[in-house]
Amino acid sequence: MDRGRTPTFRLLAGLAVTLSAVAVYSAYTVWQLRTLESLQAATIDRNRVDSLLLLRIQNNLNSVALALRDMLDQTEPYPLPAWRAPLQRIRTDLADALEREAKFSPSTGSSESRSYLSSSAAQLWDAMDRVFALAESGQTAKASDTIRLSLQARQQALTTAVARLLVQNNESEERAAEDTRTIYRRAERNVYVFLAAVLIVVVLTSIYLMEYNRRLFERVESLSRRRSELAQQMISMQENTFRSISRELHDEFGQILTAIGAMLARAERRTPAEGGADKSDLREIQEVAQSALEKVRSLSHALHPTLLDDAGFESAVDAYLPTFEKQTGISVQYEKSGISRELDRGVTIHLYRVLQEALNNVARHSKSATVRVRLNYLPVSVVLEVEDRGIGIGKGESRGMGLVSMRERAELVNGSVEFLDAEGGGTLIRMTVPAG
Repeated sequence: MDRGRTPTFRLLAGLAVTLSAVAVYSAYTVWQLRTLESLQAATIDRNRVDSLLLLRIQNNLNSVALALRDMLDQTEPYPLPAWRAPLQRIRTDLADALEREAKFSPSTGSSESRSYLSSSAAQLWDAMDRVFALAESGQTAKASDTIRLSLQARQQALTTAVARLLVQNNESEERAAEDTRTIYRRAERNVYVFLAAVLIVVVLTSIYLMEYNRRLFERVESLSRRRSELAQQMISMQENTFRSISRELHDEFGQILTAIGAMLARAERRTPAEGGADKSDLREIQEVAQSALEKVRSLSHALHPTLLDDAGFESAVDAYLPTFEKQTGISVQYEKSGISRELDRGVTIHLYRVLQEALNNVARHSKSATVRVRLNYLPVSVVLEVEDRGIGIGKGESRGMGLVSMRERAELVNGSVEFLDAEGGGTLIRMTVPAG
């Protein structure tokens, strides 16, 4: 077959394009997943940690607010300097929280807000130190005024700033969540697009292969029809040639040998009695001529039995089987069943040739001493069987051409031929042809 018409190159090109598309899609998907991972690690996780730290700061500021309220409460039995130690613990924890929050704060956050938060916290504790200094110097009233006018305002400003940062973190986390959903939707859409593309490629490839196979099968079918037609023409030509040669042998050479035999017999009668040697020579030549005549007639019958045309298939078989038995020494058991009917001449010649080929295979290959020939007339078909008790069809010498010839002849008459293992050993050849 022409290499340019084979689908190999197109299929390889399609495979290369498909693999390239898979590689590009895989790289794009990996990039999306890494973007999603970076978004989650750099934004969402950092926001959550920062929000927890801001809540810790807010909790410390609330503790400061409660302490300032209690310091201003006159019913509290503790003096102002007694609050230094609790507030120092709050100050230490708040400083640690602010330091951690500065490290985990998102890069997208406002640096001004965090600078304000840090400076305001420092100013708050500076004012707190001044309050304790006034209280320790006996200026309790002035210290209380400083708490009321300065420290509480600074604490509220810090609380507001922390709340604002918490809101920013929540907004950033919501944006990150929306970006995550967008990436997921995009990845899901890409999966659907990829699956649709793969499905389209599979469908197009399948359509192409089906179309190519259809054309290939049409070509094979066309070649098969041409082969069958050629085989039919060759077999028909072969049969015509055999018929012509058989007729020539029977009519021309047979008549010549018959005439020679008659002339030798006449010459023998005219030879004087005292010429005994001459009569013996003439008689020997006459025997040779008769033997040649019998061989010519036998060859003529083998090429094309005249009985097949004159008396039909059964008569030809009845005449051929004893001859085969005499020539090969193989015992032939002939069985016939069903109602005999006249068969088409085109069918009978192929039946007869298959019978000849099957019996010749028995004689040459099977090593069987007996052979059974069965002819069965069925309502719609005729079945011819040749069964031997030899070594089997798979163990003898190669008989490929003979088997091919049998199949060809069966197909030419819309029949079939089977080559089976006989029960008990040997080979069974069964040919079935339409009876009409």
